Amino acid sequence: MRVLVTGGGTGGHIYPALAFINYVKTVDPNSSFLYVGAKRGMENKILPQTDIPFLTLEIQGFKRKLTFENVKTVQLFLKSVRQAKKIIKDFQPDVVIGTGGYVSGAVVYAAAKLNIPTIVHEQNSVPGITNKFLARYVDKIGIAFADAAQYFPENKTILVGNPRAQEVVGIKPSDLLREFDLAPEKKTVLIFGGSQGALKINQAVVAAIPEFAKKGYQVLYASGERYYEEINENMGMNKDAFVNISIQPYIKNMNEVMVNCDLLVGRAGATSIAEFTGLGLPAVLIPSPYVTNDHQTKNAQSLVKEGAAKMINDNELTAENLVATVDEIMGDDALLQQMAEQSKKQGIPDASERLYQFIQTII
Repeated sequence: MRVLVTGGGTGGHIYPALAFINYVKTVDPNSSFLYVGAKRGMENKILPQTDIPFLTLEIQGFKRKLTFENVKTVQLFLKSVRQAKKIIKDFQPDVVIGTGGYVSGAVVYAAAKLNIPTIVHEQNSVPGITNKFLARYVDKIGIAFADAAQYFPENKTILVGNPRAQEVVGIKPSDLLREFDLAPEKKTVLIFGGSQGALKINQAVVAAIPEFAKKGYQVLYASGERYYEEINENMGMNKDAFVNISIQPYIKNMNEVMVNCDLLVGRAGATSIAEFTGLGLPAVLIPSPYVTNDHQTKNAQSLVKEGAAKMINDNELTAENLVATVDEIMGDDALLQQMAEQSKKQGIPDASERLYQFIQTII
C-alpha cells in the first residue's frame, strides 16, 4: 500500500499521523509513505528525525478580518493545489490521508480532484476549518470524539479514535518514578501544561506547593523550561520540606511516566486525551483558551459528562481550587477508581487498527 499523509502546523496534527504510519509499518511492512507538510510548520522539526520521505508546500491560513493577506492566502492555496497534484501523480498513492492544518487542505483537495481515495482524520470534538472544508470532497472521515460526528455527513463518518492511543497501550507500570526522587508505591499526581508550560497552571502550582507538600500523595510537575528556574527560586531553602514534590523542566518519556501515575492535571489537547484515556487515567483538565474554536473546552466537556474528568476553566484556576479538586479525587478511592474506569471506556486503544480497516474500505 502506498500512503500519502499530510497534516501540519501543530503536534496535534503530526503525532497521530506518525503513530498511524508506525502501525501500518508493522502490519504491512511493504507499504510506502510520503509526508507532505507546510514550510513553516512544526513538521519541519519532527519529520527530519524520522525515516519518512518528506516534502513541503508554502501555504498560510486565512486572517479573521478582511485584509490583503487573504488574497495572498488564496493564491498560495491554488499554487499549492497545483504542486500537490504533481506530487500525487509522481508518488501514485493508493490513499491520501489528511490530519488537519492548512497544508492538508490543499493536498487532500488535490487528491480528491484526481479521484484518489481520500480520508481526513479529525482529532478534536470540534473540527477545524480545513476538515470542515474538505468534508464535501473526501470519501471518508474518521473522528476521535463521538461529539464531532454532528459536524460531518453521517454516511461518510465513523468513530476510529486517535492513533496515539494505540501507541501507549501495553506500556507496563515500573519503578520509573525513582528517577524523579519519588516513591513508586505512593499515589502520584502528574501535572503538566504542555511542552512549553502554561502560565496560569504554573502560577497556580507555585502557589499550591506548600499545600501539596502536606498531602499523603506525591506530585510530579513538568513546568516547561521557561518556568523552571522561577519555581526553583520560589521553593528556595524549603526544598527539603517538599519531599513529595518533584519539579522537572520537561519529561521526554511522558507516556511511560503517565502509566505510573494515578491522576493527570493538564490541558485538554486531543493527543494528550488520546494517551491518558488509552491508559485509563482520570484527569483534571484546564483547557487552553488560546486555541481555535475553543476546541479544548469542548474536548474536556466530552470527558466531564462521561465522568472521566473534572474541568477548571483557565480564567478561574487558583491554587485553592486546584488543590481542592485534586484532594476530592485523590482522597476518595471509589471516585478515583470510577473516573479511571470511565476514562478507559472513553479511550479507543485500537484506534490505528480501526483507521487502517476504515482505509481498506475505500481502496
